[in-house]
Amino acid sequence: MSSPARRVGAIFIPDLPPEQLRGAVLDAEAAGVGELWLWEDCFREAAFSNAGAALAWTERLRIGIGISPMPLRNVALTAMEIASVERMFPGRLLPGVGHGVLSWMGQVGARVASPLTLMREYVPALRGLVAGETLNTAGRYVTLDDVTLDWPPADAPAVYAAGEGPKTLRLTGEVADGTVLTGGTSPAQVAAARALIAEGRAEAGRDGHHDVVVYVAVAFGDGSAARAAEQLERWNLPGETERILTGDAATVARAIGEYHDAGADAVILQPLPDETELGGFLRQVADVASRAV
Repeated sequence: MSSPARRVGAIFIPDLPPEQLRGAVLDAEAAGVGELWLWEDCFREAAFSNAGAALAWTERLRIGIGISPMPLRNVALTAMEIASVERMFPGRLLPGVGHGVLSWMGQVGARVASPLTLMREYVPALRGLVAGETLNTAGRYVTLDDVTLDWPPADAPAVYAAGEGPKTLRLTGEVADGTVLTGGTSPAQVAAARALIAEGRAEAGRDGHHDVVVYVAVAFGDGSAARAAEQLERWNLPGETERILTGDAATVARAIGEYHDAGADAVILQPLPDETELGGFLRQVADVASRAV
């Protein structure tokens, strides 16, 4: 898969209610933000309904799902969701899946004994189905008996998988088209992740580009350092100032350049939960993106 260099996007965090999504996506498109990512956090907002609405409200904005938890959804259903959205809005969906927060999966009776086995079975099946293949598989978690999508997309979108630990990162390289790295990942950790992903791809005999997306928390403007310090206290991470970028757009652009230099294709900026002016945040993101060349 090909990938534009040094992409910058934003996140619509599910701390905000669904009725605020429309304003956010319109603001993002008006500001020139290239991509807006959504989270399917339990038990807040569903990924594909929000993605479909966001794409219907806009003309150019790409919508990422980072991520939808695999244990919550049968792989055939996820493939149907992706195919339907992709056919309606070609080239604008960036679908991602992951383990999900294990405690949340336990709350709904969906926690699996081996998340790595699930990913190893699920992601190749998902990619195959959205590519229009007919699949027969009987795995530990994924069973498909002569399953083919009636309406696969003309061009299958890249499928992302989220990774954090070394085993998962190698596996995302092996089975996925791209990897989503969680917030709090440092530039050095991006470089280490890129190396692990490359190991997985080499072991699987895969070539071509593998897209790496990283989330980075940001507070813009006057008082941003104080806001960041307060948020770190709430996250029980006092003093770990590197976890949240602060300052004006030029300062943030220089800082995220380190992430790009370390191997991130896309740096997706995450507002703090206390952000009260999301439209202003999105305009700042667009300003950062214009400087990230």
